[in-house]
Amino acid sequence: MGIRNSILLGTLGRYSDRFHTYQPTRSLEERLRISEGIAGAHGVEPVYPQDLGHSGEHVGLVADCKLPVSAVNVNIKGEDVFCRGALTSPDEAVRAKALDYIRTGMDMAANLGSEMISVCPLIDGWDHPFEVNYLEQWDWIVEAMRAAASHRDDIRISIEYKPFEVRNRITLGTMPRTLLLCEEVGAPNLGVTMDTGHALIANESPAAELCLAHHKNRLFYVHFNDNDRQWDWDTLPGAVNVWETLETLYYMRRLDWSGWAAYDVFTRKGDPAEALTATFEIMDLFETLIDKVGMDELGAMIAKGEPGPAFLTLMRAVAR
Repeated sequence: MGIRNSILLGTLGRYSDRFHTYQPTRSLEERLRISEGIAGAHGVEPVYPQDLGHSGEHVGLVADCKLPVSAVNVNIKGEDVFCRGALTSPDEAVRAKALDYIRTGMDMAANLGSEMISVCPLIDGWDHPFEVNYLEQWDWIVEAMRAAASHRDDIRISIEYKPFEVRNRITLGTMPRTLLLCEEVGAPNLGVTMDTGHALIANESPAAELCLAHHKNRLFYVHFNDNDRQWDWDTLPGAVNVWETLETLYYMRRLDWSGWAAYDVFTRKGDPAEALTATFEIMDLFETLIDKVGMDELGAMIAKGEPGPAFLTLMRAVAR
């Protein structure tokens, strides 16, 4: 199967911050048609409920898309009811609602021919000391993920971790914490999305975290983007951390990992479709650079472990 490129449909929609709106609102149908015309795209990732509708009223639009669905992104952070938390809300009814969203997303994924949902529980965490009961929070999120995983074993749940934003501290903020959750739940259909940008702002090495998730058979999904390790800017892969991106792709090839890769790339200037087209070509160029240096040579560099000859070899490959 190899690595297939998926478009996160949200990257083609409205994009704004506290100061400006950089991209206009585009309907689901508009974003699907744009996706179909992007060279290098193999699939799309719609959001439940924002794209698909609470009752699945827009599932047909996605089913008619020429591109298959990589995963259904279940949003349990964006609605007002989740302001105080979703899977870790102190309100049992809110926790039940978040779990229901995940189960419904799993059913919709199956209906769309996908084998996976993605969930990023960014609203679950804390902002300051003495705000939450950490013991209860952990028990609640384990309980919720165990219930979700048991809903149906033909759909995988991929948890996208992130250290901060929306909460100052997110319960599932690092790869080790997310893998601990997966191991406590114990379900084979529960795994991790390794988002390179999130790993970077967590002060992790994306390739190392990818290997750790693969070691535990929990590497379900990979997201590529880039940032300055200070904030999750969602820039094009390689815009800042060239070598970390190359190393991640090297290990994906070394591990013979196959599956979906998606791209959290948002552009403030220009056409987002052009940015995604550029992203896919950039990823191909990274693969070309790996071929140019050679897997054996890269492996020998790692075995030797000396930065001088290693980076001289890499820079010669770039320059020549």
